[in-house]
Amino acid sequence: MKKILATLLLTAMALAAGPLAGKRVASFTLPDATGKYYDVLDYRGKVLIIDIMKTECPHCQTLSRTLERIKEKYGAKISVLSIVNPPDNPQTVSAYIAKYKVTNPVLFDFGQATAAMLRITPQNPSISLPTLLVVDANGIIRNDLVYTDAQKSIFEGDGLSPIIDQAMAPAAPAKK
Repeated sequence: MKKILATLLLTAMALAAGPLAGKRVASFTLPDATGKYYDVLDYRGKVLIIDIMKTECPHCQTLSRTLERIKEKYGAKISVLSIVNPPDNPQTVSAYIAKYKVTNPVLFDFGQATAAMLRITPQNPSISLPTLLVVDANGIIRNDLVYTDAQKSIFEGDGLSPIIDQAMAPAAPAKK
């Protein structure tokens, strides 16, 4: 029975992995509202969760609560960076941080870092929010997740923990 449950869990995690899984996360340096800059390369060596969100997005608001629980569970083993794009601004972000008690940095982008990470092009110009990238200690995206009803437990429940556990595990060697 345990073997069947483990197989189901691994299958579910594999299905959750999006088209960016296995690729190196795009490098970026972005500021928060105080002008402090955060460089993605500074987070090598631990699991990094990148949350691309909007302060008015109801699923993003719920995800912020989930990420606070995740940070309590994993402590210093993980880091979380949230990224907003216009029309969000320092005022909307400050209100959001206060209302949802966000403790991770919320960074400002004008679309370039987001476009690079999500491979947005004129042929693929859209973005779904919230989007999560789970990046392993080596800077490789293990999962890219977009909110859907099918993945609701990842964004609102306990479904993110197994994905983080998987990202903490050493990557499987490449097959020859």
